[in-house]
Amino acid sequence: MTLPADYWSKIDPESAPRLVSDAIPGPRSRQLNERGTEHMIGYSSQVRLFPVAFERGHGVTLTDVDGNTYIDFSSGIYVTTLGHCHPKVSEAVAEAARTLMNCHDFNTPVKVELLEKMAQIQPWDLTGMQLYDSGTTAVEAGLRVCRAATGRDEFISCFMDFHGKTGHAVSLGRMKPVNGPGRAQGFYLVPRPDPYRPMFTRSSGEIDTDAYLSFYDEFIEKATTGRVAAFVLEPVQGWAGSIFPPDDFFPKLRRFCDEREILLFADEVLTSMGRTGKYFCMEHWDTAPDVVTVGKGFGNGFPVTAMMVSAKYKEAIASISASTSYGGNPMACAAALASIEAMEQEGLLEHALSLGELMLEEMRGIRDRHAIVGDVRGLGCLLGIELVRDRDTKEPFEEAGRMVYQRAFEKGVAWVPAWHILRMSPPIVMQEEVALKGLAIIEEAIDEVEAELGY
Repeated sequence: MTLPADYWSKIDPESAPRLVSDAIPGPRSRQLNERGTEHMIGYSSQVRLFPVAFERGHGVTLTDVDGNTYIDFSSGIYVTTLGHCHPKVSEAVAEAARTLMNCHDFNTPVKVELLEKMAQIQPWDLTGMQLYDSGTTAVEAGLRVCRAATGRDEFISCFMDFHGKTGHAVSLGRMKPVNGPGRAQGFYLVPRPDPYRPMFTRSSGEIDTDAYLSFYDEFIEKATTGRVAAFVLEPVQGWAGSIFPPDDFFPKLRRFCDEREILLFADEVLTSMGRTGKYFCMEHWDTAPDVVTVGKGFGNGFPVTAMMVSAKYKEAIASISASTSYGGNPMACAAALASIEAMEQEGLLEHALSLGELMLEEMRGIRDRHAIVGDVRGLGCLLGIELVRDRDTKEPFEEAGRMVYQRAFEKGVAWVPAWHILRMSPPIVMQEEVALKGLAIIEEAIDEVEAELGY
C-alpha cells in the first residue's frame, strides 16, 4: 500500500537530509552535550558515539539545534512509530492535558475506550489488562501475574534478551557485575534459535529448532526445581541486534509450554503496535501468548505501556496490587487510542509491511555488494545489518559497526547501533523514496569504511 500524496508527513526526498554545519555534530550540539554531561550520567551508546542535540522533529525527519535535518531511521529507539508529532496524537494529548491530567486508576471515558479498543484489535483472548508508564514496570507486573496464575516462581528467558532495567526484569537478560551479586533466584537463561548463528544444526547445516526444545526439556529437569511459571521472550530480540527466530520456533514453543503447563510470556514492548506490520508481532507466527507486554510505539512517544493477560488468568491481575500512580492517566490513554486509530484510518500496518519488504530487498543487494556485510534481516520496519570481518568465520566486526554508524549519521541518517549490528526502525509512515535514500546513504558509509579498513 502507498500512502496518499497529501499525507501529513510527506517530505520532498531532495530536502532531507539537509546538512548546513561545517562539522557534524555542529557547534551548538557539542556545547549542549558538554553542558548536559556535567549533570546527566549514563547516556546510551547512540549519544556517546554521536553527541548531537535535537530540537524538533516532523514526520520522518529530525532537526538538530544547528539546523541540520536528518532522516530518522531510529524512531526515538522504536518509539515514534507514526513519526514525530503526528497531528492526531499531538492533538489528543493536548486536549487531555487541558481537561484532566491524572485521577489515579479511576476510570475515564478515554481509558475505557482504549481498553475496549485493545480487546478488539488483539486476535486472541488477552482481555485482562493493566496500564503502566514504562516497559520494565509492565514486565515486572507480568512476572507477578505469572506467579499468581501458576503458583510457581521460576522463569526462563534467553541469551541476549532485554526486558528492562529493574530488579527482576534485569534478571531476565544479560547481566553485568554492576547489576548486583548475580541473577535473582529462580531466573534462568537458555539459548534461542538464531538462524545466522545457530547453536544446534542438522546434518544439512540448517538450524535445528527441535534440538533447542530438547535442550529446554533437559534444562528444566536438571537445572530448575521444576517450578517454571513462564518462558519470557522477545518475539524479535531488539537490543541484541534485530534477531529473528526461525518461523517454526514459536508454534513449537507454544506446544512445548502447553504440555508442561508453563505460560508463554511475549514481551512485545519493542515489537508491538505496528512496528512489524501487525499490532502484535506474535501474529506473524499465529501463536497466542498467555501474557503480553506492549509499549514504546503504543503512545507514539508518550510514556504509556500495558500488560495483557489471557482471560482465564484475569483474576491473577487483581491479586498482585497492579495499579500505579501514572499508568492509564488520561493523557497516556489519549495518546495510545489516537495512535491505534491513526494506524486503522491511514492503512499504516499494510504500509509498514510493504515498506519493510522494499527495504529488505534493497538491503540484500547491499549485502551482496559488500564483503563486511554478513547478514541482513527485517520484518516491517524492524531491520538490521550485521557486519563481520569474514563471511566464513562470521567474526563480529565491532570497529566497522561504530564507524559505519558514525559515518552514516554524519551524512544525515539518525539510527541505532548494537556493536557490530546496525539497527533500523524507521517510522512506519515513511515514504518509499525516503527509505531508499536513507539506505543509499548507509551503503555509501559502508563503502567508505571498507576502503578505509582495506576491504
